[in-house]
Amino acid sequence: MQSVPSQAIRPLSLNASLSSSRLPFFSFSLPIFHKFKINPSIYNKSQKFPLFLTLRCCSSGSVTAKPSSELRRNRDVQEHDERVVALRRLFSKPGIGIDAYIIPSQDAHQSEFIAECYMRRAYISGFTGSAGTAVVTKDKSALWTDGRYFLQAEKQLSSSWILMRAGSLGVPTTSEWLNDVLSPGGRFLFSHDAAKELKEAISKKNLELVYLYDLNLVDEIWKESRPKPPNNPIRVHDMKYAGLDVASKLSSLRAELVGTGASAIVISMLDEVAWLLNLRGSDVPHSPVMYAYLIVEVDGAKLFVDNSKVTKEVMDHLKNASVELRPYHSILSEIKRLAAQGAQLWLDTSSVNAAIVGTYKSALDKYRSNHGSKGKIKNKRYDESNGLSEGPSGVYMRSPISLAKALKNPAELEGMQNCHLRDAAALAQFWCWLEEEIHNNVELKEVDVADKLLEFRAKKEGFLDTSFDTISGSGANGAIIHYRAERGSCSVVDPNKLFLLDSGAQYIDGTTDITRTVHFGEPTAREKECFTRVLKGHIALDQAVFPENTPGFVLDAFARASLWKIGLDYRHGTGHGVGAALNVHEGPQSISYRYGNTTPLQKGMIVSNEPGYYEDHAFGIRIENLLHVQEINTPNRYGGIEYLGFEKLTFFPIQAKLIDISLISNDEIEWLNNYHSQVWEKVSPLVEGSARQWLWNNTRVIHKQ
Repeated sequence: MQSVPSQAIRPLSLNASLSSSRLPFFSFSLPIFHKFKINPSIYNKSQKFPLFLTLRCCSSGSVTAKPSSELRRNRDVQEHDERVVALRRLFSKPGIGIDAYIIPSQDAHQSEFIAECYMRRAYISGFTGSAGTAVVTKDKSALWTDGRYFLQAEKQLSSSWILMRAGSLGVPTTSEWLNDVLSPGGRFLFSHDAAKELKEAISKKNLELVYLYDLNLVDEIWKESRPKPPNNPIRVHDMKYAGLDVASKLSSLRAELVGTGASAIVISMLDEVAWLLNLRGSDVPHSPVMYAYLIVEVDGAKLFVDNSKVTKEVMDHLKNASVELRPYHSILSEIKRLAAQGAQLWLDTSSVNAAIVGTYKSALDKYRSNHGSKGKIKNKRYDESNGLSEGPSGVYMRSPISLAKALKNPAELEGMQNCHLRDAAALAQFWCWLEEEIHNNVELKEVDVADKLLEFRAKKEGFLDTSFDTISGSGANGAIIHYRAERGSCSVVDPNKLFLLDSGAQYIDGTTDITRTVHFGEPTAREKECFTRVLKGHIALDQAVFPENTPGFVLDAFARASLWKIGLDYRHGTGHGVGAALNVHEGPQSISYRYGNTTPLQKGMIVSNEPGYYEDHAFGIRIENLLHVQEINTPNRYGGIEYLGFEKLTFFPIQAKLIDISLISNDEIEWLNNYHSQVWEKVSPLVEGSARQWLWNNTRVIHKQ
């Protein structure tokens, strides 16, 4: 696979696009996109895409943050520091002349998990968390990440880096910090087209954004040691799992194009491409997707992908859907060609990279120049498709595929249900093994535990991969929200401390994500209280009933209320969307304390329910199940609307030993007993021997003392 060089392919936003047993199936009628209309007027149609932007500063006064220093493992960080030095040497080279360089986490497609060859931020900083932005100036280097990764970043960054704990009191944003540390008139490279956001944030200093589409400075120092791009074969996602054929999906999308006046849409999110075409790949760790772009027009479609990945089966599948193949690296030339014909392109600027948007806007300028001041569309094909009398300017709206993909059809829900039960059987076998090893005083490293879990899962039908790096954290490591155990540096599993295990798998028919926290010995009163309050929040959210059109943030407090009563909280969202045999984290829905996401929860959506509590350098607690949204038959329907609730997908025991019975209500005990009864009923037929006995022991009825 060939990639467009350097900065030519970058996402547009600094922010991440984002952080049940018997299923009542529902009809999923076409068009599948019709509910998701978005008013184009809320998006500004920008003028010519500038290569240079003149910006002013906004902060008054100095902002500071402490460098990461204490509690860091003794590890060799010299190599990463040398890379930063080498990067700075390039700042003053002819044709560059910059004062700062911003390095995001994402690849060209705004992916959370990315191929190793695109892990530029990790390469330069040493920080391997999936979310974060590095900024290197001529004399400083800083990294911004959120609360999930504070402790991990402390351990992985050298003392030459400033750790910016995003969202914490007194911590500056990227733009505020650049305003403070750069001299007026400074020039810095920005990898994303978050130029509009940055321009609004900076109003005082004369700072200039520079787009270098033909040069990536990190790649310049990475050189020959940079891993090769992935080149794995693509496979067809069977209709019995997809539930809807490609032709039907494309037909609904084209109806949306006509309705918005667009003649084509550019799709760059890898899971959207995979879902729309019923294809799966293995280019990206943990996510069954392939590196590709897709352009869907009113009368055709083109897939931009490395042809060597396309098998005969995939080729026939695409031909049947009238999808043409184009080389991956030819995406920009196709954008130019479409603009030259007067195409009105639909671009989701939260995911489409800066090069695509810049190329399109630049080509539109030429088109308007060649067709007079009004830039009337001369190409009848596009004139008829969008009904515009004026020249094209682009349609800048959220992709309708994101929401359509989030509403699982019956086949997708059935696949998710089935894979969760197989996954639960693997987990029962694993936990039975683990408890026996601990009981026999076998010394196990955290990484050994993660490897053994993979071994059990890999034996299950349809297993493909883990859905993320397993979080296997004993004691203090459990407080690192996205901890990753590494051989040679991880801890031994301590039977006298809490142990947190967050894991998931990709199966051919679905995706799993589950967290359980246990104690192999006798938990302290403090640990039991914290665990019980997390469990109370988990139960409260699971039992929530809410009117349709309710966004996820409205429900977030349900999961936190018990912790809030004693002044505790956690630094992450409560729930994220999950794909069906796709990305373990997907939007647009979420359940979070952040009020920005107003996407309502709708029937068929899948979300996680994962409240937690973390005492830094002591222990971590999290309880996570996956749920799908369903209609609830309430005795009343105030306002004539539907009321919604959740049905569980995850069926696995919650450790009773950690519960402080004095803090839990009779209703909550009833919930737990009913849940464990379902776990036994659904999972016990899939296990035998000692694993079946383990499951029986851990699903016994709990009584209020």
